[in-house]
Amino acid sequence: MDRSVQFTVGAHDVIQSSERYMRKLIASTFTSLDGVMQAPGGPDEDPTEDFTLGGWTSAFWDDAMDLSAAGFDGKDRELVLGRKTYEIFEAYWPHQTEDNPIARTFNAAKKHVASRTLKSLKWNNSSILGGDVVSAITALKGQPGHDLQIIGSGNLIQTLQVASLIDEYHVWTYPVVLGRGKRLFETGARPCALRLVASQVSASGVVTSTYVPAGDLVLGTVGQA
Repeated sequence: MDRSVQFTVGAHDVIQSSERYMRKLIASTFTSLDGVMQAPGGPDEDPTEDFTLGGWTSAFWDDAMDLSAAGFDGKDRELVLGRKTYEIFEAYWPHQTEDNPIARTFNAAKKHVASRTLKSLKWNNSSILGGDVVSAITALKGQPGHDLQIIGSGNLIQTLQVASLIDEYHVWTYPVVLGRGKRLFETGARPCALRLVASQVSASGVVTSTYVPAGDLVLGTVGQA
């Protein structure tokens, strides 16, 4: 076999290996009806930009809601977190008891943190995504391991959505209008189509939906072929 053929086969093997390990990047988030995702869990969770409506999901909690199905419990996933979400989680989950299943999962999982300001991380199994976060996530997706799970981390979602790196969205839409706060898709999001692959409504009126990217927008005039 000559060198050109050897090179071709070698490149093919590399491509096949990369495809074999290409894992999904999944974003899971709670949003209001007007798309706000800031501070769903409590008043002090994220009061930045004078946001005073934290804790807006609490009145709608239903024990039948499946956190695992949406990836909110991090089971069999590696976590990808923005700095703010990491700090919220790091201040809470390591201090919960061992009989808390979500705490056990989060504490044991690998955690990849996007931050330009943090120099070290105290939470075990946590590492900082160095340099360009888009390049870092692209590299992670090509490595063997569990699927990658974003929880919250709105600023990070903006960056990765523009780069077309998010493979799946789990969105829990609550029947509230907040009128202010950080949104799931901010101005500057990349226009694209999404395809709904699963949907359910909770007893309290929360719509849980799963979307996957479906290519570019198709534009036209309603009523015309």
